[in-house]
Amino acid sequence: MNAWITVAGLLPVLLRAAIVTLEITAGGFMLAVLIGLVFALLQALRLRPLQVLIAVYVDVFRAVPVLTQLFIIYFGLTEIGIRLDPLPSAIVGFGINGGAYLTEVFRAGIQSIHQGQMEAAQMLGMTRLSALRIVILPQAMRVVLPPLGNFVIGLLKDTALASAVAAPELMFQARTLVDKTFLATQIFVAAAVIYLAMSLPLGYLTRRAEARVARGRR
Repeated sequence: MNAWITVAGLLPVLLRAAIVTLEITAGGFMLAVLIGLVFALLQALRLRPLQVLIAVYVDVFRAVPVLTQLFIIYFGLTEIGIRLDPLPSAIVGFGINGGAYLTEVFRAGIQSIHQGQMEAAQMLGMTRLSALRIVILPQAMRVVLPPLGNFVIGLLKDTALASAVAAPELMFQARTLVDKTFLATQIFVAAAVIYLAMSLPLGYLTRRAEARVARGRR
């Protein structure tokens, strides 16, 4: 009982770390969406050199573990004079890695829209890029919304890897507190409950989005 009382007193530390976890999740997600959306649109322009470069990026960053990418960004870039703090390193690492996955998600969403709509937009005088942005992309967003929800939930859990580069997120602080108090079970259970409290609302919103998309297709 005394151990749980001690952990209760440490909850403010864990909750502050949870806020950092959410910051990493939000920053990494926004960067990943930006990269994925831009690269998917560039692929849809059907310019062969761009398609090859983007395909290489997607294959490489999906094949290399995200932890390795975090190490390269945090430790490796110092060799060329670029020094990032732990938090920006984590956001950039998760953003670049996630961008490779979301490039394919957005590409699949764009390709799910019938080609006739692109042809009709171009017949009205739109450029291919304008047609993608105004006609195709809004419809594709309905298709990619559920995968985006699943991605952000996975990203929230993956942020625990940021502790490897000393980002002061939830798992980093939990391990630090364990080292100080030796209450491993109690502290990690508390951290798990906090992760659960952050993940469940995202899961609920994702299911709602999937249900709305399913109704829209009927």
